[in-house]
Amino acid sequence: MGYWGYFVVGRAERPLAELDALAGAEGLIRRAAGPDGRQVWEYPGSEGEIGSMNALAAQTGAPALFGYVMDSACVVVEAAAPDSGGWTTCLARTAMAGRLGADREGLTLEDYFLEPRDAAERAVVWAAEAGHTVTAESVLDVLTADPDELAENLLFRLLALLGAPPL
Repeated sequence: MGYWGYFVVGRAERPLAELDALAGAEGLIRRAAGPDGRQVWEYPGSEGEIGSMNALAAQTGAPALFGYVMDSACVVVEAAAPDSGGWTTCLARTAMAGRLGADREGLTLEDYFLEPRDAAERAVVWAAEAGHTVTAESVLDVLTADPDELAENLLFRLLALLGAPPL
């Protein structure tokens, strides 16, 4: 059995775990802190509701991102920023498609998540709003990559590209 849990990225003067937007996520663990209040927190486990990245972005006035690692096989990425809005994609798309299986309503991977190229363009805008420059091509490389063994490694690569403090 692989890892299950969230990684939360945001910027605030206070610890993210103290913010109302993440009040339901008791047990958040700080993993990294960078300049200007940038932070990465972990919420391990597959149970419980962490909150809303839209609410976190609104409360902090800065871009926020959640990466939900599912059994170390794939990752749901949800991001939001005050000006550019929210978007959702996934990492390890083949594994995610397998996890979704045959949806009862006939929905496909593309019904749930942005296509990699569209997600890469949204990530560039998200990073710019966070004060970081990244190319769509470098993000696209991560969004279309297969995980080496752990899907969370793809998430960590994406976070590094987007300017999150290193884990």
